[in-house]
Amino acid sequence: MKDANSNEEYFVHVSGLIDEIRQDDDVTFDLKEGKKGLNAVNVKLV
Repeated sequence: MKDANSNEEYFVHVSGLIDEIRQDDDVTFDLKEGKKGLNAVNVKLV
């Protein structure tokens, strides 16, 4: 998943999804520290 503002990429696991998403959907998400860096969680459609 890529942050449109910073262009940073974050890992997202299916367990972090609130809504069903597809490539190029606009979403909001929170970041949570994982074992290998920041992960996108609570991913929702805008």
